[in-house]
Amino acid sequence: MSTYEQDPRTLEPPWPFTGRDDELELVRGASAAGRPGIVVTGPAGHGKTRLITEAVRGTEHVRVTGTPEARGLRFAAFAPLLPDTVSLHRAVRILSGVRLLVVDDAHLLDEASAALVHQLAVHGRTRLVVAAADTGSVPGAVSRLWTGELLPRLALEPLPLEDIARLLAAAGLEPLTVRRLHRMCGGDLRLLRDVVAALGSAGRLTSVPGTGERAWRGALPVTAAVRDRVGPVLDRSGSGEPEILERLAFAEPLPLSLDGLDPEVLERLEADGLIRVDDQGDAVSLAHPLHGAVLRATAGRLRARRLAGAPRDHGPALEAERLALVRRIEQLDVRALPTPVGEWLVAEGAELPAGYAAVRARYARLRGEVRDAAAWAREGLRGAPRHAGCRMELRLAGGELGEDADGDVYSGYDAVRLGEPERVAGRLPADSVFARHADALARGDGAGLDRAAEDLEERGFSLFAAEARAQAVRVHRDPQAVRVSRTRAVALARRCQGARTPALAGLVLGELTARQRQIVTLAAEGLSNREIAERLTLSVRTVGNHLYGAYARLGTGDRGALPWMVELPECESA
Repeated sequence: MSTYEQDPRTLEPPWPFTGRDDELELVRGASAAGRPGIVVTGPAGHGKTRLITEAVRGTEHVRVTGTPEARGLRFAAFAPLLPDTVSLHRAVRILSGVRLLVVDDAHLLDEASAALVHQLAVHGRTRLVVAAADTGSVPGAVSRLWTGELLPRLALEPLPLEDIARLLAAAGLEPLTVRRLHRMCGGDLRLLRDVVAALGSAGRLTSVPGTGERAWRGALPVTAAVRDRVGPVLDRSGSGEPEILERLAFAEPLPLSLDGLDPEVLERLEADGLIRVDDQGDAVSLAHPLHGAVLRATAGRLRARRLAGAPRDHGPALEAERLALVRRIEQLDVRALPTPVGEWLVAEGAELPAGYAAVRARYARLRGEVRDAAAWAREGLRGAPRHAGCRMELRLAGGELGEDADGDVYSGYDAVRLGEPERVAGRLPADSVFARHADALARGDGAGLDRAAEDLEERGFSLFAAEARAQAVRVHRDPQAVRVSRTRAVALARRCQGARTPALAGLVLGELTARQRQIVTLAAEGLSNREIAERLTLSVRTVGNHLYGAYARLGTGDRGALPWMVELPECESA
C-alpha cells in the first residue's frame, strides 16, 4: 500500500506507508461500527500517528491532539469542540454524539482531557482510537484505558529491516547504507527521515557505479534536528564523562576492566540511560547507536584520528573476523555474527581488503541476504577490480548457481535446491542438515522437508529454509500442512532481499481462480484496492472480497507477502 498525505507536523510529503498490514487491519477492525476502539502504544517516532491516519482514512471522524504546552490547561485538547467553561459530565454528553474520535499523543493530555477520554470509553457510545507514547508520564486516566481493559491495546514494534529496506527503496539507497541507517535509528521513523534528509542536503549520498543506487560513507551530518536528539550526550560535562563517551564512540564495546574507565562515572552514565552493560556484565557500550555517530562526527579530525587509529591498524582484528566467518561457513552455520570492524571500515569509506570482502559477501549470500552480498563484493572490487573471489560472489548474488569451488559442499547442495537430490546421493556430509534435506526431498517426505527447513532456519540459512518449505508444499497431501508450509516459506523468503529461485517460483498462485490471480498480482505490485478496482472496472468491495478469498487459500493475510507469491516470467536464482 502506498498513500501520500501532507504530514501536519512537518508540512512535508511523508514517505509511503509501508508494512504494518496486520496492524492496519487490526486498527480498522477495532474502530469499525459496533466495536469500542483501540489504544496504540509505542516509543516516539514508531509510526503510531501514521498508522491510525491510514486506518481511519475515508471514514468520518474527529481528531484531537495532546500537546506539552497545554498540559496545564483544562480540556485544552478538546477546546475546539467544547464551550469555554464546561463540566466533565456535560463534556461527555456533548461528545457522545461523535461516532469515531481519534486522540493523538494522549500521553500529553491535560488531566481533564484524559478524564474525558476515559469517561467516553466507559460510556461506550463513542468509538475511540488512541495513540500514546511509551513514557513514564502517561496520565492515569489514559493508562487505565488498557490496564482496566476498557480498550484493547496494540503495542507497536519497530519496523523490521525488510520493511525499512522497502521504505528506503524510493530513495535508491544501497543495502549496506540501509543497514547502517536501520541500526542507527533504532526503529524511530521520524529520526530516520531526518537523517536521510540531512544526508541528501549535505551531499553525503554518492552513486554506486553500475547499480543506480546511492551509498552513504563517512561521517553523519549533525544538523539541528539531529543535535536536538542527542543533546543529553553532547551536553555532558561531568568529570570524566565526555572522555568515556568519546572512547566508546570510537571503540565500543569496551571491557569494564580497561584502565581509565572510572566506575563512578560509568554508574552515572548508566543511571542516565546513556550507556549499557552487556548481559554478562563484562563490557560497556553506548545506549544508542546515534550517539556514537554524532560523537565521532563532532570530535574533530585530529582527535578522531588519535582515538580511532588508521585503517591499517585494524588489520589483525579484521583478519580475526574473516577467520570467524570462514569457520562458521565450514561448520554449516551462518547465524548472525557481529563484524563491527568490517562494518566500521565500510561506513568510514575506507578501502576494504578484497579477501575479507569476498568472505563477508559469501556469508551474506548463504544467509539469503543477496543484496548485501553484492554490496560487500563491490566494496572489495573498489580496491582490487580483478579479484576473482569478489567477482564470483557478485555473479552469484546476481542469480547464478553452481559456481562455488570444486568439491565444495554448498556447490553439491545446489542440486538439492534445484529439486535434483539424486545427483548428489551419498556426496553430502552424512547426517548434515543438507543431507537430511536431500533425503526428505528424494522420498517426497513433506514432514521431513519441514523439519529440514526448521534446522536450516536455525542455522541462519533463511533462503535455503524457504526453498525446503516450498518443496514441502508440493509434496504434502494434507491441506492444513500445505498452508503451514506455504505461509512459512513466504515469511522466510521475505527476509531474502528479493532473491528468486526455481524452488520459490510460482509457489502458490496456481491454486487461485483466474480473477484472484489477476487481483493478487496487481496487489503484489503495490496497487491499493481502489486502484485495482479502477483498473479492472470492479467495485472496491468486489476487489476486497476476491482478496479475502485469495488470502484464505494462500494461508496468509499479509499483503506485504504477496510479492513472494506471484508467478515470475523468468526465474532468478541466488
